[in-house]
Amino acid sequence: MNQIIQKLKVREKIGYALGDGAANIAWRGVSTFLFIFYTDVFGLNPAAVGLLMLIARSSDGISDIVMGIIGDRTRSKYGKFRPWILWTAIPLGVLLSLLFTSPDLNPTGKIIYAYTTYIIFTLVYTANNIPYGALMAVMTGDNKERTSIGSYRLVGAFTGGMLVQGALLFLVAHFGNINPSIEINQLAEERYEVTVSTPHNIENANIKTVDGFADFVWAGPSMHDVVDNTPTKGKSFSMEANKEYSFVITGEAGIDESRISIVDQKRGYSYALYVMSVLLSISLIITFFSTKERVYPPKTQKTNLLNDLKDLINNKPWIILLIVGLLFCTYNGIKQGIVVIYFTHYLHNQLLSASYMVALMIASIGGAMATAYLGRWLGKRKLFIYALIFSAAVNALFVFCGPGDVYAIFTIGIISEFAAAIFPTLFFAMLGDAADYSEFKNGRRATGLVYSAGSFSTKFGGGVAGAIIGFVLAAFNYSGQSAAAIEGAIPGIIMLMSWIPSLIAIVAAVLMVIYPLDQNKLDEITIELNNRRIQEDKQL
Repeated sequence: MNQIIQKLKVREKIGYALGDGAANIAWRGVSTFLFIFYTDVFGLNPAAVGLLMLIARSSDGISDIVMGIIGDRTRSKYGKFRPWILWTAIPLGVLLSLLFTSPDLNPTGKIIYAYTTYIIFTLVYTANNIPYGALMAVMTGDNKERTSIGSYRLVGAFTGGMLVQGALLFLVAHFGNINPSIEINQLAEERYEVTVSTPHNIENANIKTVDGFADFVWAGPSMHDVVDNTPTKGKSFSMEANKEYSFVITGEAGIDESRISIVDQKRGYSYALYVMSVLLSISLIITFFSTKERVYPPKTQKTNLLNDLKDLINNKPWIILLIVGLLFCTYNGIKQGIVVIYFTHYLHNQLLSASYMVALMIASIGGAMATAYLGRWLGKRKLFIYALIFSAAVNALFVFCGPGDVYAIFTIGIISEFAAAIFPTLFFAMLGDAADYSEFKNGRRATGLVYSAGSFSTKFGGGVAGAIIGFVLAAFNYSGQSAAAIEGAIPGIIMLMSWIPSLIAIVAAVLMVIYPLDQNKLDEITIELNNRRIQEDKQL
């Protein structure tokens, strides 16, 4: 089939998009919720979590390249890359569930468990995501059609992200409901004494009002266990079976039993992620059955690992995309990793973060859908640069927002995210262009190896983001289980939400200026490769 006019049916694009929806259930679930889960629920130190994420990702460059090599050399009746999507569908879901499971271990055991599950998760994610990304480049040889597939892919990605970011906290509240005994005594207007108990031991309970506005302080017999009794918008604590725990709450009127929320966060997170993991595995299986590989290396190409690696190192577009991808994934990773902490401890309304993240996902879908049109108008390189600068400039405005500026926070986040959605949409399409460039220049094609940059950038960028979050919060002595420490870390939380990620995006925009593949060059490469394949078919 003529590679230039090789169009795909919409159902195949949707099937492919489900794969990134699944990947984002995993990746956005981890990047958004794992840090706060590790610190506030599992009880790990933020610096230890940041170091964990950085160390776990330090080997990604090697593992991603190895997976790219393996993908290029896979031989099966289903193709080179599709089988890996099927083989990893269930293991990836199982490992996502294990990440958010809280076994009863000592501090050292918790660190070992976290390192083990997190590292294995990243390896299986590599085995899934590099072949998935490479699949887009071999579904069609048309570089413009790849941009269209990229738009579908990112709509799928943002839909998966919207599902996990919008629904997870509500699922945590649902599955973590412990049906406690609650007694309320009104002391004055907007002042109540609340006493709670449960017939079960709960290691990590969280109490607050449904709206999240009231301040809680400890009261009664349980006070002897409390060192820090700063008023906070809720309390996290361990509950012994049949023991009463008393609080004085202020700042809300009309408090009754139905207005008090007590959640077992350990059970809530675990069960919520079990549901998400099932959806992830089903989506990946659908992707496998609904897609097809059509573009293959030149038939005369012989397997030569050294030549493949040499071509990769000398591929200037790939090198630039690798670095820029790492930077924009760090940018996105910081924004995603801090948002729940920002809403929980700065705005004092954790569930509002779910609405915020859904709003951003909707904006992201709009940005992804607009990318193909904007790319045809401006070209991929210019659009990438403009989007980076615009998103960063808008995101920096968070530094001026106070806890009550909810409308401003949503507006800034939505506008910034619309532009940020353009980055990954273009990035994965441009990796396909880099694979074409290598074949155009060297007469050889190693699609999986080229797409190793996508997985490396996503994972290592997320690791760098986690390390930055952890080290900044540790510098401000943050502890998710201490109200006084949380209050002292607010300036660091604001920095992480605003100008720290924005600076990283600006650096990426500067580097993107030297990217060599403009639209004219891409059209030249597409026509030349198409002619070569036609001639090759005639000769064989």
